[in-house]
Amino acid sequence: MTVGVAGIETISGALKRPKKQDGHNHGNYLVATHRKAATTNPNCQRVYAFGAERYKRNTPLSTDETRIRNRFSAVAAAVAARAKDLMKISADQAAFAAQKDQPGGVKTMKAYLWSLEKAAYDAEHQG
Repeated sequence: MTVGVAGIETISGALKRPKKQDGHNHGNYLVATHRKAATTNPNCQRVYAFGAERYKRNTPLSTDETRIRNRFSAVAAAVAARAKDLMKISADQAAFAAQKDQPGGVKTMKAYLWSLEKAAYDAEHQG
């Protein structure tokens, strides 16, 4: 939102979302967009209203989506466990520090743990 002397000048994003109550949605989505690209058209602010079911999935999960979700869940759990494992913390910190300034090195500890656990998961399940 951009606020000026006269009040709100531009706004972008979700203004209203449906409220879920008793297992179903009440209301609708109200979304505002503000175009930033250069143009001669003075109408750069738009507001859209969508039904409450707009973003509800209407197809079942594919096997590929299920596989990806399972991989993400397993790797996330492994990263959380590894971050708390006192036997691995010192070695992981040293290995992280050694690679982070190298070309292609991972820049955060969490991303480094994710890369290790993703590689371990992939080696175990695709090898």
